[in-house]
Amino acid sequence: MSEHTEITSGLRFPEGPIAMPDGSVLVVEIERGTLSRVRPDGVIEVVAEPGGGPNGAAIGPDGHCYLCNNGGFEWSHSASGLTFPGNQAADYRSGRIERVNLVTGAVEVIYDACDGEPLKGPNDLVFDADGGFWFTDHGKNRPRSRDRTGVFYARPDGSHIEEKISPLEAPNGIGLSPDETTLYVAETPTGRLWAYDIDSPGVLKETRGRPIGRMMAQIPDHHLFDSLAVDAAGNVCVATLINGGITVHSPDGKSAHHIALPDLLTTNICFGGPDLKTAFVTLSTTGRLISMPWEAGGLGLNFLNKNLPRNLTL
Repeated sequence: MSEHTEITSGLRFPEGPIAMPDGSVLVVEIERGTLSRVRPDGVIEVVAEPGGGPNGAAIGPDGHCYLCNNGGFEWSHSASGLTFPGNQAADYRSGRIERVNLVTGAVEVIYDACDGEPLKGPNDLVFDADGGFWFTDHGKNRPRSRDRTGVFYARPDGSHIEEKISPLEAPNGIGLSPDETTLYVAETPTGRLWAYDIDSPGVLKETRGRPIGRMMAQIPDHHLFDSLAVDAAGNVCVATLINGGITVHSPDGKSAHHIALPDLLTTNICFGGPDLKTAFVTLSTTGRLISMPWEAGGLGLNFLNKNLPRNLTL
C-alpha cells in the first residue's frame, strides 16, 4: 500500500474533492446528499444540502461551486460497515447540474436537460480556461436496464448545453491536458481511458462528422474506473475500483502503473498544498479522506484561486 495519512473518517460515501486555498478540502457526501468541508484537523462541516446524489464538484469562474448531481442511489451496507451505491433511488427524478454559493449554501439548478432529453446521472466535470465546462453523464442503473449516455459541454450561466460525445459506456472521470488540447474521459465498466483532441473551447476534432477517441494504456487486472485528475507532468491519474487505488497513465498512453490504496472503491483524487504536491483521495466505502505526497505535483485547476468570496475562510 502507498504511504498515506488519514485526514478524516465518518464521511458518507465521499467524492469530488477540491483542495481549497485555505487548507480545507471540499467533498461531496453522496449518501448524505451534502457538499461538505473537511478542515485540516479533520472536522467535517456541511456547506450545502442539495440532496439527491451530489457527485463531481469544481469551482467555476464566478467563485461558486458547481456540482454534478446524479439524482441519488439506493444504498447498501455490509456487515463490516462498508457502504455501496446501487440502482437509482426510489425518489429519483432526474440528474442535474447545480451551482452552490459557498457562503450562503444556496443551491441553484443550472441544467436538468439537454435538447429536451433529461440528464440522467451527471458524474464529473472540469472547467476550461475559457470558462465553459465539460461533464460526463454516467447514467443510472435499474434492475433490468441502464441509460446510454455521453459527454456534454456547457456554459456556467445556463445559456448553452450541448452533447458532444455519445454513446459511451457509463462515462465517469473527465479532465483536460495541461495545454487543454486533449480531453480525457474514463469509462467505469470497461476500465477504459479515452483521449479526444480538442479543436477549440467546447469543440472536439472530428472524423466523418464525429469525434474519435484514442484509448490510453490499460492495466491488465480486472478493474473499473472512476474519477480522475491530471498532474503537472501531464499524467492522467484515474481513481480505480475493485483493484482499489490510483492508476497513473503517462501522457503518451504508452505506460500505466497502479498505486494500491486500502479501499476497493477508491473514487477520486485532487491536488493541493504547497506546489500542489499533496494528493487528496476519497476512499468511499470506508468514508475516509486521505492525503499522500505526489512528487510531480498536480496540475492547477482553472478558477480555483480566483474570484473566491473574501469571507470564505476557515
